[in-house]
Amino acid sequence: MWTETTLARHLWQHLPTAVRDAITARSGLLDRVDHAIAGSVGDFAATLDTSTAGRIFCKGAQLDTGRVGFLRNEIRLNRHLPADLVPRLRWHVEAAGWLIAVFDHAPGVAADLRPGSPDLPLIADALTRMATALTPCPPVAIQPATARWGRLIDPALVDGDTLLHTDMTHNNFLICDGRVQVVDWSMPCRGAVWLDTARMLVRLIRAGHGPEQAECWAARLPAWGSVTPNAVDAFAAALAKLSRRLRDASTDAPHLAEMAAASDRWLQHRLLASR
Repeated sequence: MWTETTLARHLWQHLPTAVRDAITARSGLLDRVDHAIAGSVGDFAATLDTSTAGRIFCKGAQLDTGRVGFLRNEIRLNRHLPADLVPRLRWHVEAAGWLIAVFDHAPGVAADLRPGSPDLPLIADALTRMATALTPCPPVAIQPATARWGRLIDPALVDGDTLLHTDMTHNNFLICDGRVQVVDWSMPCRGAVWLDTARMLVRLIRAGHGPEQAECWAARLPAWGSVTPNAVDAFAAALAKLSRRLRDASTDAPHLAEMAAASDRWLQHRLLASR
């Protein structure tokens, strides 16, 4: 399985004393700290085994960085998200220049998106349940897809009233005993119900599916039935363009090159199919 580029994070012992004290005051003494390896948003992330709160997942961002906005998104959205799919936020606090958020721990391992994986039906079910539960979009201020994609595509094609996750990396779908937990709601937007499916489709191509095979998987999801071929063609072109920009702007992110290649494969498939 491939890996994503990870952010160099602080270790527990490197956090300011006031931050550690703010956490242990609510959770109790620590028995164990398992630092998160995956992920690229946030300055601290770890599973903590505690004497009072049990096992929890703790994320932190420094207030003087742009990354704090991602964590504020998660805090603001959490109560609106389906409780059977998303770990609950327990509490959050600011201390010593940090924002800390503590969630229920989500057991499991990152989803396997490769062809033939038993996780694929679980992912399809999770996306369908998310689309159903989050349409219409809950009453929370969130960036519209028309703003996020408006310079690359006709905004009307991505407009909609669904709260979308948008970050379809396999690391954000944790599988345990046939159950899926969807984590890291740091980059949400409000838009067309099919957009998360489209983003996952490209992830499947990156994982080894052919574009036609990935589209067949997407076609089984109810949300995909609402999209027109014209919108798919336009979004594939926009995503390929964005992916190339991200790849070219990075000097040390191999996964961006892989995503750009997958997006280009999808776009070429759409262009051939439309001839």
